[in-house]
Amino acid sequence: MPANVIDGKALAQKLREDMTEEVSQLKAEGIMPHLTVIIVGDDPASKTYVNGKKKATHQTGISSDVIEMAASVSEHELLEKITELNQDKTVHGILVQLPLPEHINEQKVIQAISPDKDVDGFHPVSIGKMMTGQDTFLPCTPYGIITMLQSYNIQIEGKHAVVMGRSHIVGKPVGQLLLNEHATVTYCHSKTTNLTEFTGNADILITAVGKPNVIKQEHIKEGAVIIDVGINRLDDGTLTGDVDFPSAAEKASYITPVPKGVGPMTITMLLNNTIKAAKGLSSVAN
Repeated sequence: MPANVIDGKALAQKLREDMTEEVSQLKAEGIMPHLTVIIVGDDPASKTYVNGKKKATHQTGISSDVIEMAASVSEHELLEKITELNQDKTVHGILVQLPLPEHINEQKVIQAISPDKDVDGFHPVSIGKMMTGQDTFLPCTPYGIITMLQSYNIQIEGKHAVVMGRSHIVGKPVGQLLLNEHATVTYCHSKTTNLTEFTGNADILITAVGKPNVIKQEHIKEGAVIIDVGINRLDDGTLTGDVDFPSAAEKASYITPVPKGVGPMTITMLLNNTIKAAKGLSSVAN
């Protein structure tokens, strides 16, 4: 029996409709949620992501602006701009689009953002709170994945979750969030030997390796839940994930497509974090 397809686009749309109502209510209370995005350089992929974020904020009524800085901007200038935004009470969320040019230290930039405005969920304070199960801004893609699983009533507690990838943005935090939901978590990466032994025993398999179609039907367990975070562009211009969708869908119980799977949820969780930040700042300001 073919797998149930987890429609991230439809779920994201439903959540954004609820957020639109929440934003309207905040505006009625005199609070205008505002997100500022900083983009350094002219990387086409980064510009596409930023435009998508800006469009999504406007659709839900969130105010946003984009600060474009030249690739030659100094680290000092960028940090000064972040300090200025930290002090601006009309700005609730700050996001610096990654990657940054090589002469700028990404960790230094991430740590410069106030934890109260860290809507990407990358600040060490946010990560530390996530690790210890405290309320905080969660990294958007992992947060979106957990929300998808919960929205489809997929059991996490007691299940064996295998995470392929160990990035700071997806792999590590999604494993922690699964652990927070009482899953048993295994991390796999480029140095893992006998990879199929792990993927073949996963109740929930999350792939975030950036290699097209590396996971096929023979690599997964019957009835597994497959969450494909990978976005890979093939020579013919089409997008595909890390999972060979047609073959894996014959064996899995649930599976996300690429595109229209995890991607729309990532931006939706950014909107959610921005609204959360606006609520937090409003209570401090008042």
